[in-house]
Amino acid sequence: MTITDNRRFNEEILINVTPRETRVAVVENGVLQEIFVERERKRGLVGNIYKGRVCRVLPGMEAAFINIGLERAAFLHVSDIRGRDFSGSDLIHQDDRLAQITELVREGQEIIVQVIKDPIGTKGARVTTHITLPSRFLVFLADSQVEGVSIKIEDEAERQRLKEVISTFRAEFGGGYIVRTAAEGAEAWALRADMQFLHRLWESIRERIKEVRGIETIYEDLPLALRTLRDFVDANVEKVRVDSWETYERLLRFAEKFIPEMSPHIEHYSGERPIFDLYGIEDEIQRALSKKVPLKSGGYLIVDQTEAMTTIDVNTGAYVGHRNLEETIFKTNLEAAQAIARQLCLRNLGGIIILDFIDMSNAEHQQAVLKALERHLEKDRAKSHICEVSALGLVEMTRKRIRESLEHILCEPCPQCNGRGTVKTVETICYEIFRELLREARQYEARKFLVLASQDVVDMMLDEESTSVAELEAFIGVPIKFQAEALYTQEQYDVVLM
Repeated sequence: MTITDNRRFNEEILINVTPRETRVAVVENGVLQEIFVERERKRGLVGNIYKGRVCRVLPGMEAAFINIGLERAAFLHVSDIRGRDFSGSDLIHQDDRLAQITELVREGQEIIVQVIKDPIGTKGARVTTHITLPSRFLVFLADSQVEGVSIKIEDEAERQRLKEVISTFRAEFGGGYIVRTAAEGAEAWALRADMQFLHRLWESIRERIKEVRGIETIYEDLPLALRTLRDFVDANVEKVRVDSWETYERLLRFAEKFIPEMSPHIEHYSGERPIFDLYGIEDEIQRALSKKVPLKSGGYLIVDQTEAMTTIDVNTGAYVGHRNLEETIFKTNLEAAQAIARQLCLRNLGGIIILDFIDMSNAEHQQAVLKALERHLEKDRAKSHICEVSALGLVEMTRKRIRESLEHILCEPCPQCNGRGTVKTVETICYEIFRELLREARQYEARKFLVLASQDVVDMMLDEESTSVAELEAFIGVPIKFQAEALYTQEQYDVVLM
């Protein structure tokens, strides 16, 4: 089953702006549903257009790596290459067969690309040569003559009306257009204004392409606050509050030009309490970084995010129910389905996701839980695909990942455990030191050994392991001294020869 419905209800959008960071919170019925963070030094790249240079072609993967001036080269798959580069050079042989990557690009070639997926983890950005430019109601397709309408607009009469409007004005502006969901009910003049804006923007980008030499940024997408108005605001949004006067004025100017009906709903927040404290958003963000998610019934989720996949385990916890075990499990899983859908959006978890609901023997209960999960995910902006319950009782699903998760944006691997999530015990470190002392004693002639370690390790050596230390000194014939270092982590130690 595929979920793409974006219906949302009674929303407020809160925008918190500081000199180096912008945060946007989407609140539905007083509950935080999504959080977006953009930092000046790490602005999202999706939508940006670059002139890059092919640095490596991989025939086995039918892909190429493109240097666009970032830390890691961008990835370009053969399916994301159009027939002709916007700088004018041919990229493809014009015949009926499917071209191979070696026929489309060559190392050292300059190429115009657009980012469609931000760098995530160790992976570089993913790019395409199919340039698209979004506006409030439309998406402009630079290399196409398509006239399409979002599948989320279901009314056939409205779909036909929108197609006719686009067809009428397309002869004036050229290019292809996809009508976005927000355009449902939009007036013809508003659609034409969008087409005119996109046409002018594309012409300015084309001029920039002709001017630049070498690897260069051609176009950068709007900052987060303006993108929020462009992409997320619809009839369900009751209010947009922003705590920066400068950003408020920018939002107003943008709205008056492109979304005039939203202007009355944009407010400058000047309250004494921080704007994110209105709905306890700061606390929600902290909870979204925790592995454990409590459920109202007393059960809980365990969310474990790794590079390969995310697993979510459902537990009954303190919930014992009022009837029987099967009913208790069913109710916990139903509540968990709603919590899981919210956590996926809030944490922006993507890729492969494995859901381990509590085992249900009743097939009707299994289907009811899947239906509940599907229903709650209807409000998710990201596309999801859910599989049936497997033979092991697991639910496999995928969620489109186009940007870093909340954890990856706000956190980094622990310097003590290097992201393992555990550290060696004090006892384990003591035995490692014993083996290192034996190794050093056999290799070198020392008058004395000095062991530098954390306070806990030194305390155990001088207390519980003192007998073992004395026996080792007698065995190697060299005295051993210990010194606690306040800055050493539990796993860190040094053996110094004296």
